[in-house]
Amino acid sequence: MAAKQQSQQCAEKIEPGVKAAQAAGINAVGPLPADTLFFLAGRGDYDLVVAMYQDQGHGPVKVLGIEAGVNITVGLPVIRTSVDHGTAFDIAGKAIADSRSMVEALHQAAEMATRPSVAV
Repeated sequence: MAAKQQSQQCAEKIEPGVKAAQAAGINAVGPLPADTLFFLAGRGDYDLVVAMYQDQGHGPVKVLGIEAGVNITVGLPVIRTSVDHGTAFDIAGKAIADSRSMVEALHQAAEMATRPSVAV
């Protein structure tokens, strides 16, 4: 995507969302460049990262810790969490899968289900 289009998206989509979250009392920051954002997230500065597109967020999350990564889709009328590693067809049926990402996805869904929804 061209730099001009990215800048326009920031101004139209991300900045108003960050401002709305801040107005609702959420400690939100951004937009940030991906290299800065994922460095800071990796050292624990943030509870979550919002990426506009799957390819912006999925790769870095896998690098930071695929074994506990969780994909959460927002903007749906239902809670949707998923493992971060994909289908793992290459190891299906071999009894070698690591369940940590699935367990974390289930924990995240359960935690979200017990919280009142907040529209920002």
